[in-house]
Amino acid sequence: MDTNPVVESLGFSGDMVVQEFGWDEDVDEVVREAIETACGQQMEYEDFQGVADGAIIWWRSDDGDVDALSDLMLDAMRNLDDGGVMWVLSPKASLPDHVPPRDIEEAAKAVGQHPTTSEVVSPNWSGIRIVSRGR
Repeated sequence: MDTNPVVESLGFSGDMVVQEFGWDEDVDEVVREAIETACGQQMEYEDFQGVADGAIIWWRSDDGDVDALSDLMLDAMRNLDDGGVMWVLSPKASLPDHVPPRDIEEAAKAVGQHPTTSEVVSPNWSGIRIVSRGR
């Protein structure tokens, strides 16, 4: 099976459970489908109560401020397995609802996490990987 290079760079692969936050009609369905194909299953909704190997947060400027994003990151962390992969995806800089990377970084630091890698995941969305401090 061919692997989508974007999904591979996000760190998602076979049998991973990925929980999705902030879905709306503007998300990139190609990215969603690629993650689901790589993992061999649909992503879980926000109300999922099991253990997740990864989390995707779709975040736009009109979704709220830095504190609201921090709260959503905490929600995502509740089910995230140790060493789980979390990405915050936001519209690219040239698009409406863009979120400055510094806001994502501030939200991550507020919940004891650390922003690391950034990645362009589609023509309209970019992402920042969030990990626990010390990893």
